[in-house]
Amino acid sequence: MLKSDKYKIILASGSPRRQQFFKDLDVDFEIRLKEVEEIYPPGLQAEQITDFLAQLKADAFKNEIAPNEILITSDTIVWHNGKALGKPKDYDDAVAMLQTMAGETHEVITSVCFTTADRSEIMHETTKVTFNPISDEAIHYYLDKYKPFDKAGAYGIQDWIGLTAISKIEGSYTNVVGLPTHRVYEFLNKPD
Repeated sequence: MLKSDKYKIILASGSPRRQQFFKDLDVDFEIRLKEVEEIYPPGLQAEQITDFLAQLKADAFKNEIAPNEILITSDTIVWHNGKALGKPKDYDDAVAMLQTMAGETHEVITSVCFTTADRSEIMHETTKVTFNPISDEAIHYYLDKYKPFDKAGAYGIQDWIGLTAISKIEGSYTNVVGLPTHRVYEFLNKPD
């Protein structure tokens, strides 16, 4: 039996891409949003960061989850050269991110936290993405036309840059978009 038959699924994400994934999975869900300042302790590395932030987002709903609800929160970062690249602060930050990743391989890490009234479970997924070299002209074209400022690493694999500059991907494509759907679906199908 699907957990979504027994539980009401609450998606705590304003991301249109994550919301679309849940629709595409044919999972009934409700959206609940809370503003959370996404600050993590210094010294955390890679999936420690996304695990912490996914849990932080869940903690904002503490004592508000009904016994028949599963709250789903998540966080995605790009991990490159030992550094987390989140959403760019501004245009120049986006340019710098894309320049540093051009011609190199980085990791996209997403953590998903499943929270019920009495417990939390976190899983994470890592996908390696390799970019071809990208000219500054192409970077400016992409940023001006597609404005990916709400995306970790300042790019969307499903956008123009994904079609023109990504030479290789190892792992889950949907994870790079922002949610490892196969893992979420697996969790929702797992017996209690």
